[in-house]
Amino acid sequence: MKVLVFQIGADRYALRLAAIARVLPVAALKAIALAPPFVAGLLDLHGEPVPVIDLSRLAGVIPEQIWFDTRIVLADYPLPGGAMARVGLLAEHVIGVDTVNDADLRESGVAGAPFLGQVASTAHGLLQLVEVDQLLAPEVCALLFPQALA
Repeated sequence: MKVLVFQIGADRYALRLAAIARVLPVAALKAIALAPPFVAGLLDLHGEPVPVIDLSRLAGVIPEQIWFDTRIVLADYPLPGGAMARVGLLAEHVIGVDTVNDADLRESGVAGAPFLGQVASTAHGLLQLVEVDQLLAPEVCALLFPQALA
């Protein structure tokens, strides 16, 4: 399977390419009042407000700064009832595209972080999948997509 590889600190993570709609350079975001700290803000995508999740903060790491290789990855997030909503994922140090063999994937054993999926041992070390469809708790989903859940 093809994946987009990025780093949080020294650790390598990946998003399945099949889950990605577009990759954008970092842009200015509008803050969302009372949102959890891992919600970076709203992206104005051609007039459509798209919530952006900071993957570093979601993983419990405070990002140092925005780097030249930081990107906003656009993905479709599945909502209850089968609807889809666009979400942005702020990914630090995007490295590029790589291939992971399904046979190399192993359970990570990470409790309490359902968005962190399987791991694979690669030539560059361990790589952990981030599962887009498991990123948000129901209360965060309700905050970011109230119109879709009404």
